[in-house]
Amino acid sequence: MTQSRSGIGLVAVTAAGRTAADELAHAWPDARVYGGTAREALAAAVAECVGVVCFLATGATVRLLADEPHTAGTLADKGRGPGVVCVDEARRWAVALVGGHGGGANKLAERVAATLGATAVVTTASDASATTALDSFGADIGLRVEPGSPLAAVGVAILSGEPVTLHADAVWPLPPLPPTVLVAGACDRDRDRQHERAVGPAIFVTDRLAVTSRLVPPAGPTVVYRPPSLVVGVGASRGAPAGEILDLVDAALADAGLSPLAVRHLATIDAKRDEAGIVAAAHARGWPLVIHPAATLAAVDVPHPSEVVRAVVGTASVAEAASLLDADGHAPAGGELVVPKRASAHATVAVARHRPRGRLAIIGLGPGERDLLTPRAARELARASVIVGLDQYVDAVADLIRPGARVLASGLGSEEARAGMAVDAARAGHAVALLGSGDAGVYAMGSPALDQADDSFDVVGVPGVTAALSAAALLGAPLGHDHMMISLSDLHTPWEVIERRVRAAAQADLVVAFYNPRSRTRTWQLPRALDLLAAHRPPSTPVGIVTDAFRSGQRVTVTTLSELTDPDTADTGLDLVGMTTTVVVGSTWTRVVAGRVVTPRGYRWS
Repeated sequence: MTQSRSGIGLVAVTAAGRTAADELAHAWPDARVYGGTAREALAAAVAECVGVVCFLATGATVRLLADEPHTAGTLADKGRGPGVVCVDEARRWAVALVGGHGGGANKLAERVAATLGATAVVTTASDASATTALDSFGADIGLRVEPGSPLAAVGVAILSGEPVTLHADAVWPLPPLPPTVLVAGACDRDRDRQHERAVGPAIFVTDRLAVTSRLVPPAGPTVVYRPPSLVVGVGASRGAPAGEILDLVDAALADAGLSPLAVRHLATIDAKRDEAGIVAAAHARGWPLVIHPAATLAAVDVPHPSEVVRAVVGTASVAEAASLLDADGHAPAGGELVVPKRASAHATVAVARHRPRGRLAIIGLGPGERDLLTPRAARELARASVIVGLDQYVDAVADLIRPGARVLASGLGSEEARAGMAVDAARAGHAVALLGSGDAGVYAMGSPALDQADDSFDVVGVPGVTAALSAAALLGAPLGHDHMMISLSDLHTPWEVIERRVRAAAQADLVVAFYNPRSRTRTWQLPRALDLLAAHRPPSTPVGIVTDAFRSGQRVTVTTLSELTDPDTADTGLDLVGMTTTVVVGSTWTRVVAGRVVTPRGYRWS
């Protein structure tokens, strides 16, 4: 795809097709309808857009693509054109026709289906079998496939269940591959070694040019991926030509046996941010150019400092220091200078290898029903190669976990240990998903995990529908104004602290959502909390009791504060409360309208 393409093109010729296209154009800011004949509209859309939605028959679309010289390349080379999706006249199906992965047609089909209420039809073998596609394998972490790699041959072997060996010279946060992909080399440090020698097709993840020089020799078709492991530091005198800089970089990489495809970025000092040769060299190779202040570079310990350089630019090293820093100006642990500084007439370069960063996705699964689990949560589950969670949560989403992912499940009461397992796996470099119900950051696994974390890996938070929100949705709008969430579990928080917070909420006249309100052994805490609130709000204050929200056995009860605090009626209401219950107590403003609990916004609407 050319860089000039942008947006989604919509092609329709019938009245029904034009109506559907107009709906998409209204819903999607990046979509536009193409007019003219179907042939003219499709040719223009393919030339200008990153994705095309045709409200035409699949056969007609294929013929139009094949007949036009400007669009035939979309069929001939799946890497050249945009993804094309066809939608039938009745809007029942959104068919990913061309460019499923490389062109984004599979995702576009799902986007169309979500907007029009259709069903996405994806026939790409890897998607149909819930297997990671090799043409997009690791793309989100910057893996680049070596040109000429036999993706099709190795992909067919994986889909056929043949043994394929994965070799990597570092642990990268790779997506899962099926169990038939046998792990060998550095990438299995945290697993029992499954295979010491390649037995057929192989996958290599390495920045080394000669994959056989240190790793296991392949015994079949081999796909090589280049990870973004190398940073090239560059210094140059005024007017240094781009060609000279690139020749020096190429020689440094070649002499060290390293692939240019593994270069993450070029880096230099801020005084050279506008140096034409450096800027042009980075642009010529498509490498981002990262700029560091002299003071940041001066703080980096390097093997070959120069006082002459320090006197001129304020740091004893440019190339070596810049190569050892990441894009944020930090010197991460595990960085290794693989090519010390070397100079030409007008330039200096150095190359460092950076340790991969693991990835921890903290995922909220929502209240229970599958349609309340966010699409992003589903994508992160499919992306992770290590899944950590409470056994019942893991079982609930087992169908979303890709084959080959390692599952670390445990029972109730092991929260801290589960958090530790997730952090350890991410710290080792893996792609990890840590599961929690509702929102994982609200009284769930996010807090204990991040409390043990450091800055050696990336963290991705995926929000979920927390218990207070699911209960509120069933009750009406009790959280329409200021509110507070309080857990009544005193297993880890002293009751004195909890009671002080309840008193503060009562005095502030806040709606309160109580989490963990009652269990078999904790029966007095909720009545005590209700008494504290009753001292500051009327007996008629609405109280919602929601158990198993959006799950089998869901129960919703609306009562009053007096009913739950009166000795003659309290037991009946409190018997409805358990560990899967959320209790929502209104403020003095909360009322029941047509059976629904509502806390007014309190604004004067003009």
